[in-house]
Amino acid sequence: VQLQASGGGLVQAGGSLRLSCAASARTSSNNGVGWFRQAPGKEREFAAGISWNGASTTYSDSVKGRFTISRDRAKNTVYLQMSSLKPEDTAVYYCAVSRRAYSSTDSSQYNYWGQGTQVTVSS
Repeated sequence: VQLQASGGGLVQAGGSLRLSCAASARTSSNNGVGWFRQAPGKEREFAAGISWNGASTTYSDSVKGRFTISRDRAKNTVYLQMSSLKPEDTAVYYCAVSRRAYSSTDSSQYNYWGQGTQVTVSS
């Protein structure tokens, strides 16, 4: 499975961006997907996750209420809609496919990772 993350860019605080994660194989449609992020000098952290069928979503406290994760199984694509962006959201965002049907906050539960897309929020 290959993952292609896109949609990052430079945005002002309070703005919005939508990230996309396109998978190369339909097998990923039976797995949970997560979005992680890594800011300069910090460890990679979980941001949001979605189950194989989209029925279950999970968010970190730092993005809850501002970010929305969704998926289109027919297109093998997962989206992360980010609103009310803050400078502290600046990071490289990675999507990853879980080993299981549901997402996890634990990065070791993911076996496929995308290349990352940079999100920069200016104040």
